[in-house]
Amino acid sequence: MTIFLYSALAVFLFQCTIFVVALIRKKNDMADIGWPLGFVIIAAVAVLYRSASGSSIMTGQLYILIFVVLWGLRLFIYLFLRNWSKPEDWRYARWREEWDSKVVIRTFLQVFMLQGFLMLVIASVIIFSFDTSYEILDDKDLLWLMPILLVTGTALWLIGFFFEAVGDYQLARFKKDPANKGRVMKYGVWQYTRHPNYFGEASMWWGIFLLSCVSAETPLAVILRMIGPLTITFLLLRVSGVTMLESKYKGNKEYEDYQKRTSAFIPLPTKKGAV
Repeated sequence: MTIFLYSALAVFLFQCTIFVVALIRKKNDMADIGWPLGFVIIAAVAVLYRSASGSSIMTGQLYILIFVVLWGLRLFIYLFLRNWSKPEDWRYARWREEWDSKVVIRTFLQVFMLQGFLMLVIASVIIFSFDTSYEILDDKDLLWLMPILLVTGTALWLIGFFFEAVGDYQLARFKKDPANKGRVMKYGVWQYTRHPNYFGEASMWWGIFLLSCVSAETPLAVILRMIGPLTITFLLLRVSGVTMLESKYKGNKEYEDYQKRTSAFIPLPTKKGAV
């Protein structure tokens, strides 16, 4: 079996487990809580596969492992504490109502299995990085690229981690204050981007991509590693992230004013007149 098959099997078993928990708790947003933990499992499988193959862990791969585990565990703990005791998220509640008698099978296929598939696509950058078919770049003419990739990838990941972690913390504090009920969060890092957590997540995956390129020996290998970051960026911008969340605030004048003054994704200075 290849590293992809082992990863797919691990993801399938993990998603089935989370699905059972969701059935028991009648909360399909358990999928959100389990999402980051799935990548930690994939990273663990990749490391075990490489070690079992007798291949050593290289510097870039070690960075990827550390960063994926840090990101995954932090986000898992944050989402667990935030969502575990709350009612089901509005998106899943709406689907539950729409799917009616077919809610169980459609939840399994359209939420958990689809999420597992996307998890594998996004994590392909991790899997390719640890695949024993690819070894550390040994072309002496390109060795100068290694430190640049390591430093740039690490810097981009740290920037992303900062925006996601700080954005989550600031939003949690904002919502905790009863005086802010019904108001729009537009302070701290949220005054530079309307979605610092989404920007942060995309940045971290592009940082992982740069780190993975240390073991990419051909242009094709680089292109294959881009699939994951491109997928998560598209999802965050056009599918389950910015587009879906902002549809919830349609007609909210405060949020519409916030939209006019604040960048949707990439952090930029607030436009003149912003509060």
